Amino acid sequence: MKNALYPLTFNPVYKDYPWGGCRIPKIYHRDEPDGIYAESWEISDHDAGMSVVANGPLAGKTIREVLQADPQGIMGSRVEGTKFPLLIKLIDAKDKLSVQVHPNDATAAKFGGEAKTEMWYMLGEAPTQIYCGLNEGVTRESFLQAVADGSSAETMRAVAVEKDCAIFVPGGCVHAIGEDCLILEIQQNSNTTYRIYDWDRMGNDGKPRELHVDQAMNVIDWNNHANPLVAAKPLVDTDTFQCWEVLACEYFRLEKLTFNAPLEIFMEGETFHALFVAEGEATVSWGDERLTAPAGTSVLVPAALP
Repeated sequence: MKNALYPLTFNPVYKDYPWGGCRIPKIYHRDEPDGIYAESWEISDHDAGMSVVANGPLAGKTIREVLQADPQGIMGSRVEGTKFPLLIKLIDAKDKLSVQVHPNDATAAKFGGEAKTEMWYMLGEAPTQIYCGLNEGVTRESFLQAVADGSSAETMRAVAVEKDCAIFVPGGCVHAIGEDCLILEIQQNSNTTYRIYDWDRMGNDGKPRELHVDQAMNVIDWNNHANPLVAAKPLVDTDTFQCWEVLACEYFRLEKLTFNAPLEIFMEGETFHALFVAEGEATVSWGDERLTAPAGTSVLVPAALP
């Protein structure tokens, strides 16, 4: 017998990568000990960080167990199989991330690994920069030379960003997140990263982290020189409700909502909704039940919830 569906929250899965900061628990008032919180995997059906339900009758079950029991009820009719298609996370980069690349669907099928197209939504207040895409004229040969002499960052497009900027990073795009970035990341469900250059830094074990230059060369898209910044499209603008389409691609669609009055959303059974409360507080109501979601809360709304 299937469980009654309701909006799900999860216990975050934290990662202590050496470039990480400590803002995620502090900004979102999470009761965590002092430490490095580089990433918080908010909704994840991945062996490298599995979400566990935090609320309601399903509390204590993994997202995988919940999906296997009722995949269409949770994910909707447009999702095949029982694996959650996305990985949603928060990133706090105190220092720069490595220069890296992920495979796309085609190169993952050819060379292995999990395909990963992603996007970043900037949450931090301070202006900063990211690196995304190669500059015009960069070739395989010139890039390899830059990697050898430690100047690969100079081959990439440096982009100034600030709060509410959105960046699209398709698989195959060489990139690096800059220091002092606080990000909401939406991505394909993948943990395949090919590290090309790590700024000569040491890992948590005091040794240089592994690089994957050969694998990266197989999956880089040398012809992608598109501007990674995307402009939000206004969809609704009333006194009580504003909505923008921030980004839409074949894997996910992100909308930004601001509202100060009740907003009714009808679920049609085709796909789930994943909500992240960036600021303020939201109350999610269904039937006679309610879930209070303060800033920093991620909520998975099942597709079959009416």
